[in-house]
Amino acid sequence: MNIDFMKLFNKVVGVVFGFMLLFLTLGIIIGVIRLFMYTGDLIMEKELTLQYSKIISDVLTLFILVELSRSLVEYFNTQRLRMTFIVDAAIVFVLREIMIKLFEHKVTPEEIYALSALLLVLTVLRIGSVLMYQREKTLGKPAPTGSVEP
Repeated sequence: MNIDFMKLFNKVVGVVFGFMLLFLTLGIIIGVIRLFMYTGDLIMEKELTLQYSKIISDVLTLFILVELSRSLVEYFNTQRLRMTFIVDAAIVFVLREIMIKLFEHKVTPEEIYALSALLLVLTVLRIGSVLMYQREKTLGKPAPTGSVEP
């Protein structure tokens, strides 16, 4: 009996990513519904700052979920993970944390420096992955099988 382990592996990864995409999609739908519900609370609330903070946090979280789901959809189309979508989600996540901490006035200078350094590294990684992808495109060489695309 000859089992093709690569085909089995690809099918298992496809099923797992399919479930992940399903749950991310459900999370986005539930998040949007809850966002509309918070808008109703905004009308009744006397303390607007707390509700604005919650809405901003939820919107940025939805952006992260959208970027991650785009990465999974791209995997189904090309059988590759695109580095740019993953790094975009990470950048949005770091920006979300910075914005929330700044808005709540709960950030130390050390945290600002650390998050800024992380943001710089992610940005350099993003630019580098785009440049490498463009270079491969202009040289006409297909990326190696199983590699990570920008």
